[in-house]
Amino acid sequence: MTHDIQGFHHTGIVVRDLDALERTYASLGFTLSPRSRHLLNERPGEPPVPGCTANRCALFGGAYIELLGIVDDSAPDPWHTRAMVDQHEGFRLLNFDTGDAEAANRRLTAAGLRTSGVLDLERDVDTEDGIRTMRARAVHLDPRSTPEGYVGIAQHLTREYVHQARYLRHPNGARALEAVLIVVDDAEFDAVVSRYAAVVQASPARRGHLTVVEMRDGRLEIIRSSDVERALPGEPVPAASYPAAMTVAVDDVAAARTLVEDNGTATRTVDGGFFVSARDAGGAGLTFVAR
Repeated sequence: MTHDIQGFHHTGIVVRDLDALERTYASLGFTLSPRSRHLLNERPGEPPVPGCTANRCALFGGAYIELLGIVDDSAPDPWHTRAMVDQHEGFRLLNFDTGDAEAANRRLTAAGLRTSGVLDLERDVDTEDGIRTMRARAVHLDPRSTPEGYVGIAQHLTREYVHQARYLRHPNGARALEAVLIVVDDAEFDAVVSRYAAVVQASPARRGHLTVVEMRDGRLEIIRSSDVERALPGEPVPAASYPAAMTVAVDDVAAARTLVEDNGTATRTVDGGFFVSARDAGGAGLTFVAR
């Protein structure tokens, strides 16, 4: 079997106030790429147009965490981000990495999943050689079929403009996005697990109260909403199903924890590391573990 998905491409935290989210992630010890405005198209074959969103990213060389905000309410919204934040802000986006968006789209469509088709994305980025245009392709699953969040497949066409070496060193020692935890309503749980297994072409395995889907690079953890208090005690519950947390690997857990706490954010101890509440991280719980 040919696996066109190898791991995470990026996760996304979506808000209206990008300035505040940037300050939060800088205080947590992440180096952020410069702010970049999006050029997007709504349908395959249409030319990308300047959208209402911009981003900054915490980059790890493989996957990245995107901080996405509304920066111009008067601009077009081809990817319907305003409707997303109107529902609720926070951890909303999950994209898997592919080297061939067309092949991934054909496979997903053949498996009975409704998709957007292959869409184009561009944004200008600052490089050490001047401004260059980052280009990517994306396939979105129909959000009506993914109540837990906005799920897609993305392909870098100019990876070198995104994962620039100067942005890969983080004061907190972050090195990789290791896992994403999704909370799923009990009634939808089996169907959601089966869908993700089909999307990434991997068999789910039970690990305690988690169901885990392992990829070559990273793992997806899925938990029933009735069990969520065991994994995320006291955490916000923004919807019946939702992406809840990420696991970030760092060089030195103790040093990362000291930095985060010295910058004014509370932490709690978890197996292998420490945890920052979604209340203090833009709507995404963050677990820091040693690499």
